[in-house]
Amino acid sequence: MSGARPSAAAVERPRVVPADGDFHDVALTQIRKTIAKRLAESIGPVPTFYLTADYDVERMAEMRSAMAAQGDEFRVSFNDILLKAVATGLSQHPEVNAHWLGDRIRYFNRVHLGMAVAVDDGLITPVLFDADAKGLRQVADESRALAARARARKLTPSEYTGSTFSVSNLGMFGIEQFTAIINPPEAGILAAGAVEARPVVVDGAVAVRRRMRVTMSCDHRVIDGATGARFLQTLRRLVENPLMLVY
Repeated sequence: MSGARPSAAAVERPRVVPADGDFHDVALTQIRKTIAKRLAESIGPVPTFYLTADYDVERMAEMRSAMAAQGDEFRVSFNDILLKAVATGLSQHPEVNAHWLGDRIRYFNRVHLGMAVAVDDGLITPVLFDADAKGLRQVADESRALAARARARKLTPSEYTGSTFSVSNLGMFGIEQFTAIINPPEAGILAAGAVEARPVVVDGAVAVRRRMRVTMSCDHRVIDGATGARFLQTLRRLVENPLMLVY
């Protein structure tokens, strides 16, 4: 996101250096093989639909600035606040915090939030376990540490398995809006775009406000349209009133 520390962010993949001849092949790494397999399991068999919402994040920006003014140890990113908001929202909507298991749906009482992180040869999703029960600063510290471990290839399997729902953020690259592919057996994933200052109508007058678009990919076998919409309504309330996250 614009102006945010990419704690759950992506890093630029190394460019392919041209070689002699018409082409050259690069063998797949194990992580790329796994990504390809999981994506094929998702985009074909999973009946996916998408819900997009546009949030006002002025208060989020003000809270970030106020926290940063207290010292570096209080700095949090837009993404940190979003992760905490999603986790809190999931705790209120267990019907979204679920897995499709073929012959049954598993609804989770705990929120284990996956955060997509791009590494040199693919994508990995470290997990913030019990994210809803953690304070905002703890979420920020853990997300930063997990992202660093992911890029250093130091994650253990226990750190990137077991998520109940995931968040993918490309806002730091200036991407306004996108759709993310669900990571089975999860029933949903939230894609977050950039924080941008845009002219909007507020109380009948045009004003410049910082806004953020999110798109939720939903497995229709688990999440109906109204179910997903109610979750995004709750997320709007939390994002647009972020002090609720530190209550």
